[in-house]
Amino acid sequence: MLPSTQTLSAFKGTQKPFVAFSPAEKRQPFVAHSTIEVNSAKYFYTCAIGGAMACGLTHYALTPVDMLKCRMQVNKNLYKGIFDGFKKVSSAEGLKGLYLGGAPTIIGYSLQGMGKYGFYEYFKHLYSGFVGDEAAAKYKTLLYLSASASAEFIADVLLCPMEALKVKTQTSTTPFATSFLGGVRKINAAEGLNGFYKGLTPLWLRQIPYTMVKFATFEKTVEAIYKHVLSKPKDQYTKTEQLGVTFAAGYFAGIFCAIVSHPADTLVSKLNNAAKAEGESTGALAMRILKDLGFAGVWAGLGPRIFMIGTLTALQWFIYDSFKVQTGLPTTGGAAAPKKE
Repeated sequence: MLPSTQTLSAFKGTQKPFVAFSPAEKRQPFVAHSTIEVNSAKYFYTCAIGGAMACGLTHYALTPVDMLKCRMQVNKNLYKGIFDGFKKVSSAEGLKGLYLGGAPTIIGYSLQGMGKYGFYEYFKHLYSGFVGDEAAAKYKTLLYLSASASAEFIADVLLCPMEALKVKTQTSTTPFATSFLGGVRKINAAEGLNGFYKGLTPLWLRQIPYTMVKFATFEKTVEAIYKHVLSKPKDQYTKTEQLGVTFAAGYFAGIFCAIVSHPADTLVSKLNNAAKAEGESTGALAMRILKDLGFAGVWAGLGPRIFMIGTLTALQWFIYDSFKVQTGLPTTGGAAAPKKE
């Protein structure tokens, strides 16, 4: 039996219009609600996992850009530019050629990201305890710089062996090895442990300034966006809006990172590709390379690297903060303003 007109009218009056979510739900501010205590061992461990994902995945995704950049640093006349390089490599070797060195890239930078982000949070907490909360708040930028430098010092020890293998694989004129393990064995047989770590000092010179700029610029940019652009405390914005701030601040920081660290990056690429003269020390080899390169040569490949590092840094912060949000932890930087009494 069909319902009467009166019944349909009564039923219709009790219903709300269908929407996927209400405006209030769409604009729901994100407030951290994790069971993980900030600055606990579990917190540092969680940050380390997020850092491994952020650095490993992004560096692997940008392997083609990194490979072309390294080749242009070793031989600046090899390609006319990044797009010419893409065209030549993909035509000759296909997708496999573009991802040459992908295995040491994802392994090395996952280890580096684990150390970089996990120890950054740890050293921020440690150094704040040394100087006290008042001094830490007053000299926040110095705290960011000190913690990030300390973290990167450790992270580069984890990265260096894989960076050596990556650069040799990507810049050799003939295939360096037929497999990842084959490359490891070849370096070990030729140079032993020194073959994996001869680029450590230049790597520190590249990565420590890079990371100091990356973390300090990011944290200060996040603070500036919430204070001067959005003008409300962070916890009054949605999860999507907070992660948008993360991405924007990350890209801005990445541009500065690329410029600051590029000369040392060029040296790392050349150092891992060059052969030592008999009795020549690593330091002497580095000085010889810098003399041969000259000022212009040191800056070769800067354009591709700005694009690479800007994108890379933005994506790393986005992945890292997205992982933290999924565990209920707050996004990085831009703490909510204290409530007035």
